Amino acid sequence: MVLELANRVSSLSPSSTLAITAKAKELREQGEDVIGLGAGEPDFNTPKHILDAAVKSMYEGHTKYTASAGLPALKQAIIKKLQTDQGLTYKPSEIIVTNGAKHALYTLFQVLLNDGDEVIIPSPYWVSYPEQVKLAGGVPVYIKSQEENHFKITPEQLAQAVTGKTKAVILNSPSNPTGVLYTQEELVELGKVCLEQDILIVSDEIYEKLVYEGSKHVSIAQLSPELKEQTIIINGVSKSHSMTGWRIGYAAGNDKIIKAMTNLASHSTSNPTTTAQYAAIAAYTGPQEPVEEMRQAFAERLKVIYEKLIAIPGFTCVRPQGAFYLYPNVKAAAEMTGYHNVDEFAAALLVEAKVAVIPGSGFGTPDNIRLSYATSLDQLEEAVTRMKQFVVAKVQV
Repeated sequence: MVLELANRVSSLSPSSTLAITAKAKELREQGEDVIGLGAGEPDFNTPKHILDAAVKSMYEGHTKYTASAGLPALKQAIIKKLQTDQGLTYKPSEIIVTNGAKHALYTLFQVLLNDGDEVIIPSPYWVSYPEQVKLAGGVPVYIKSQEENHFKITPEQLAQAVTGKTKAVILNSPSNPTGVLYTQEELVELGKVCLEQDILIVSDEIYEKLVYEGSKHVSIAQLSPELKEQTIIINGVSKSHSMTGWRIGYAAGNDKIIKAMTNLASHSTSNPTTTAQYAAIAAYTGPQEPVEEMRQAFAERLKVIYEKLIAIPGFTCVRPQGAFYLYPNVKAAAEMTGYHNVDEFAAALLVEAKVAVIPGSGFGTPDNIRLSYATSLDQLEEAVTRMKQFVVAKVQV
């Protein structure tokens, strides 16, 4: 039997973040002392009151199907959260609960794009954005941001990228992989272009709670009624409440789009996991102190580790304002240590220094690597020490 796979998956690239994480795990299982800085998830357990709510829901018999768009109580919790945090008002028909924020994005592109429709994606980008657009028949159009501009695109770049086929632009603030944050003033100017060109804004705000050093997250949807109507917010509990494995995200926006997403979900996933939905209700309605405690821990790690990182020969790094990633440019380090490119340099770090990082090629910028500081400070300091020793030893040779 000759089996041919569908064209839609033949050109897909595997997730580089998951691939590196799996390789690091494999080496650890073989007894290697590998420090993994690849995974994009908090290293804290889900807060106890959320765990308790999940267990309670099961014993109360809440183990059956729910509505495809999510439990009404969870929708109300999300609506209240958006009102409290961003001053935004939504109706239940404008909310869909999904199996993680990734699934919200996937479903959105499936209902939004026809073959050949273009989606503007600032580079560097989260690895799944282009693949999800391609799976929906769309065409990713990349805008290369500049490190000198802290990896932020300009209104002029956005306007130049728009064509008659442009359907949407993705804004991710705080960003994965760079950790940079758009200011309100910058969003206002980008929003003007989107309104003038009539393109949908996909605002990925999954890291909104993780901002540091006096920075403030602003949703582009809160800047005007017109921008709210033009924006689909993507968010969830994964990063804010350390619930990556629970797989609860949501989309908020135009009810026509949300209805289409709900219809698609009804034929694909049926509904998000019931127990996880009850856990998410507790996450949004219960105590928020654990969220702040995690944020403060990440802020402290960033404060310590950033200075040590940029002290490595050949490393330069834009200082992040949010998320939990550092995204240094290591092209000079790769060259001075004898490697042809950063991918080879990152592979050598894993094998020889026993430090797992994600090559920037998967994010559209091949001169960088991504390091997650969602691990203990001791491990972070040891990882940076190993990387510095690796570079210094190679240069001396």
